Amino acid sequence: MKASMVKVADFKALKKAVAKANAKREKEAREKAAAKRQALSDRELFLKGIGEGVVRLDASDRVQTAVERPKPIPMQRLADEKKVLDESLSDEFSIENMLDTDDQLSFHREGLSIDIVKKLRRGHWVIQDDLDLHGMRRDEAREMVVQFLKMAEVRGIRCVRIVHGKGLGSINNEPILKKLVFKWLVQRSDVMAFCQAKPVDGGSGAVVVLLKGRTKP
Repeated sequence: MKASMVKVADFKALKKAVAKANAKREKEAREKAAAKRQALSDRELFLKGIGEGVVRLDASDRVQTAVERPKPIPMQRLADEKKVLDESLSDEFSIENMLDTDDQLSFHREGLSIDIVKKLRRGHWVIQDDLDLHGMRRDEAREMVVQFLKMAEVRGIRCVRIVHGKGLGSINNEPILKKLVFKWLVQRSDVMAFCQAKPVDGGSGAVVVLLKGRTKP
């Protein structure tokens, strides 16, 4: 008797589930049909509104026009490249016609009086900092000169000394580093003048440099 009652209960539950599923399918079918009718109705209204003589244009030969946007200008990259160029000092730079024709091969920027070299040689400007290049290779010395002058500009220093040595330890005792330092200094726009240091400051083994200094606001 119990088994029979269980089977009847299961049958009623199954019948109820089937009925529910059928109702759901019928509802979805009605909604789909209604949406289709609405789409057809909208199309008929559109066609009626534009008239019977309107036909679709052939778009196969249509030209696609696009407004060309201006290319972005990489301002920071250009500034960085300019900075690199400003700091790149050539070893092949010719300075024969730029140095003053005296026994110490001094230099002053074009437009400045030769008197500025005389004042620099007499110690008119106090040496505020110095750089010693002894024992450095060419590339290392070049980088040190660049960084040294850059820091001098930041600190607002006007007069510095660079010790390049007399070349006694180089091949044929030639002052190779001294010549290179002269070339590098001439290429720097912040260098106003330079001359050989006084004997007490290193003589022919050092150069005293006058810098542009910080511009007042």
